[in-house]
Amino acid sequence: MPKRPIPEADVTRTGIVGDAWRHPQFHGGPRKAILLMTAEGIDHLVAQGFPVFYGALGENLTTRGLDRRSLRVGQRYRAGDVLIELSQIRLPCGTLDVYGRRIQAATYDAMTQAGDPAAPCWGLSGFYASVIRAGTIRLGDAISLVDS
Repeated sequence: MPKRPIPEADVTRTGIVGDAWRHPQFHGGPRKAILLMTAEGIDHLVAQGFPVFYGALGENLTTRGLDRRSLRVGQRYRAGDVLIELSQIRLPCGTLDVYGRRIQAATYDAMTQAGDPAAPCWGLSGFYASVIRAGTIRLGDAISLVDS
């Protein structure tokens, strides 16, 4: 971390080619191949005073136009040639504390842990996704919900 923007990414079933994780025992693998966060969620954290930016929280995909409150595990999204399925909400760890000691609490609470999308923090920690169909994603590609 942080991740930096790239003009395009080749995505395989295990994630973005060339990407790496400091702690592969916790991150990566087929069910956590991609970390998706919304730009609006990151903007919300900035407005709360956290010095974050797109990519700062380790996300592979930063979207614009998706409502973080409508994201659900099991939903499938198409971005470029790639089809992903949201597999779990991300549990933030101490690595994020570099952006402020309160950032974990600001992005993940008991309601979020219980899977309640009414949680004020819902979607702020991001969602892990499995890659259903590999391919290429380019900067500016549309992302859209696909009927499952």
